[in-house]
Amino acid sequence: MVCAHAIGHDGRDFDGLAERLGHAFEFIMLDWPGQGDSPNADGAVSTQRYGEILIGLLQALHLPRVILLGNSIGGGASIIAAAQHPQLVRGVVLCNTAGLARSSIITRLFCRSKAKFFEQAERGVASFPEQFRRYYENLVLPLPAARSRREQIIATATKVGPIVRQAWLSFAQPQANLRPLAALVKSPVLIAWAKQDKVNRWAFSKAGAQLFPARTIEMLPGGHSAFLEAPEEFDRTFLRWVQTLPG
Repeated sequence: MVCAHAIGHDGRDFDGLAERLGHAFEFIMLDWPGQGDSPNADGAVSTQRYGEILIGLLQALHLPRVILLGNSIGGGASIIAAAQHPQLVRGVVLCNTAGLARSSIITRLFCRSKAKFFEQAERGVASFPEQFRRYYENLVLPLPAARSRREQIIATATKVGPIVRQAWLSFAQPQANLRPLAALVKSPVLIAWAKQDKVNRWAFSKAGAQLFPARTIEMLPGGHSAFLEAPEEFDRTFLRWVQTLPG
């Protein structure tokens, strides 16, 4: 399993999942540029760029056909990889993925407003770390099971704020719409959606999710990452889905 994290997070998001299911799967958890242990790198912070990075990783490691697990921007990168290189992918798990909401003036304005919020980190606004805390506690990872991981992410507010700002600006661009690629993903897709997400709302992505030819949709507890916030429910859902994958 190759796991791709949400923007501003890192591969440690999947440590708990690897501990729980490591007896059955080999886990590879990447860190996007400038996040976790990865150094900063030139280039855009966008779903398209991260898709290129993910494809490069799969090709460089000469992995057998993998299961991709992508959360948020990592989900968008996984859609790109699965659509463009189906021979590398056995199945895809999408957790509150980017790219399925229809592009509109409303979504563009929303994305730009989020970018404005994270711009505070670059400007050195003293109250930003506390605002970032409230954002994560109330909107992104609100459930108690994610408390430990949430605190780790909150501690990186000033570092990751500028990266998250760039990502939100990229989400406002037309190329961030991955709906045309969804129909090209031929491998089975599990959409494990944290149903309390108030930022990337299911209502905006539902129609896009229906475009995957071989899809399974499960609504789970959580604000953005069910594998962190509702681990038992996620594991049951995932293991049941894995049994349906072709060899």
